[in-house]
Amino acid sequence: TNAVQAMSPGDKLTIATRPAGEDTVEIDISDTGKGIPPEFMSHLFDPFFTTKGVGGTGLGLSVSYGIIKNHNGNISVKSEVGTGSTFTIELPVHKGEKKKYEAVANYGN
Repeated sequence: TNAVQAMSPGDKLTIATRPAGEDTVEIDISDTGKGIPPEFMSHLFDPFFTTKGVGGTGLGLSVSYGIIKNHNGNISVKSEVGTGSTFTIELPVHKGEKKKYEAVANYGN
């Protein structure tokens, strides 16, 4: 939601995936928003760091960072003020057996 909240009408959000070698997949989340000022870059993944003022908890990117690291992954960001930002997530590919999950809806009938 950070990207969407930082965007103005007409800006674009793009999510792209690609293999990065045999054992890794990369996910790019890019926006054409206002970008992140350089002085904020080193704090983006710090718990409780926010630029939103009232209503912002500053936990979203910190929690995302923790989840990605717990899955042996990495997250990085490139940003240019006035152009937008790209967050790149690298995750290892799990080569185990594929599992299929099915759910049956029950609407109280």
